[in-house]
Amino acid sequence: MLSSYWQPGDEMLVEKPFGIGYTLNLANWRSWVALAVVGALLWQENRGPGEVTESEDEPVEVVVD
Repeated sequence: MLSSYWQPGDEMLVEKPFGIGYTLNLANWRSWVALAVVGALLWQENRGPGEVTESEDEPVEVVVD
């Protein structure tokens, strides 16, 4: 099972060991970059409501013609 996710020398995506589709090859550095980006986006989305910046706290004026 581990050899399915760790294939040095292969591309970023490798075939799944079971099921349909592809999965990340953890031996490729691009997979770790993709995981870091996804983790940062999830962290940003799940910030607590107490961590509001000043720009989000001020009202915004919208003019519609």
